[in-house]
Amino acid sequence: MITGKFPGLRLRRSRKNDWSRRLIQENNLTPSDFILPIFLIDGKNKKQGIKSMPGVYRYTLDKISPLIEKAIKDKIPMVALFPYTEKKKKNILGTEALNEDNLVCKAIQVIKKKYKNQIGIMCDVALDPYTSHGHDGLIKSGYVLNDETIEVLINQSLLQAQMGCDVLAPSDMMDGRIGEIRKTLDKNGYSMTQILSYAVKYASSFYGPFRDAVGSSGLLKGNKKNYQMDFKNSNEAIREVALDIKEGADMVMVKPGLPYLDIIKLIKENFKIPVMAYQVSGEYSILSNSIKKGFVNNEVILETLIAFKRSGANAIVSYYADRLDKILK
Repeated sequence: MITGKFPGLRLRRSRKNDWSRRLIQENNLTPSDFILPIFLIDGKNKKQGIKSMPGVYRYTLDKISPLIEKAIKDKIPMVALFPYTEKKKKNILGTEALNEDNLVCKAIQVIKKKYKNQIGIMCDVALDPYTSHGHDGLIKSGYVLNDETIEVLINQSLLQAQMGCDVLAPSDMMDGRIGEIRKTLDKNGYSMTQILSYAVKYASSFYGPFRDAVGSSGLLKGNKKNYQMDFKNSNEAIREVALDIKEGADMVMVKPGLPYLDIIKLIKENFKIPVMAYQVSGEYSILSNSIKKGFVNNEVILETLIAFKRSGANAIVSYYADRLDKILK
């Protein structure tokens, strides 16, 4: 409630000088507010550009150390690992997800061996990087099976925990998977491994460049609307988060980010749980290409990132996280 009236009350007084504007800022960002995504690729000595995501690269394991070391130096708390899976390793069941020599498993071991607990590791729990049909689970007659998929996700989660993953991030949107994963982790001695649930993941058109980055572009049969959320819904998000908290989620994710600031705020206000926002590939590509073409200047990056914080997000998964020294200066 505003008390007072013009001309006695002039809100512009506090906006006149830089020091005064800084003094009353309500939201700000530090590197601790970010999670850095890293795309992995097989081979050696490769830093491979992603055409649909200018400024973002796939890295072979022997090339990730400078990225990790910079993240540690910048005080970014956690990296998120995503594999580019070659077509020959994909199949209808996504069995590469359970291979202890897959890219993610090897990357976890490389990072943990060299950097111990200087930085956290988040791993995606889902089958879409590994399936020949591009879906997040097992399919029968064109429908993604729920309970059968969960059995695979349980094994994928346990494998990643065994390799040393700190935060498991199920992004598949199967009903009931958080409880089953939590139960399996606790039973096998991984009670301190955290779960960041993609509790609110919408069936969105903003994911295209990511699918290109992990090698699933063009493979997807149909769409993901029978398991990801309808973007017209908001109350459904409350139900999804409530279920995942009850099943043992430590944190929740809202994905995509910028078009769903209202959902981030809704979840934060209702549950007071750590909420992460994912500034997804489509959002990144729209901003980056608009800056590149001169339609907007690069200050829009900070403006959009602050919007996540203002809406209540505790942290942001962003492809700009490797450039924070330039963005937050």
